[in-house]
Amino acid sequence: MNTPVDTTVFPVAFLADAVTTDLPAACPKPTSTTGQQETSHTLWTSPDGLVEVGVWECDPGHFTATREGYDEICQVLSGTATVDTEGGESVELRPGSTLAMPAGWRGTWQVHETIRKVYVVRTHRAEA
Repeated sequence: MNTPVDTTVFPVAFLADAVTTDLPAACPKPTSTTGQQETSHTLWTSPDGLVEVGVWECDPGHFTATREGYDEICQVLSGTATVDTEGGESVELRPGSTLAMPAGWRGTWQVHETIRKVYVVRTHRAEA
């Protein structure tokens, strides 16, 4: 039996303009092969901690990426990049592009112009 959830006790998360919102100072991107900087702002995290929504930005350069234990869906707001999946698939990202990377995905990003995206990350529960 499903018990209705009282949504009035959960405030909404709102960002008026994700394209121009100020983000924290950028820091070195750990997986960059070219010395890139990145920054992000978490807008909302689910009460169970398994879902996160935020804004991320990274300057031009190259980095490796994996999605170990989580899925990510992102919408590009500004900038351009080429994302290459380990195994050969390549996609070109530009403003308006949507990309879904399932858990286990591996690849590289070549950021051509500083890129900003809104992301949703869903972490998988660890199996006992």
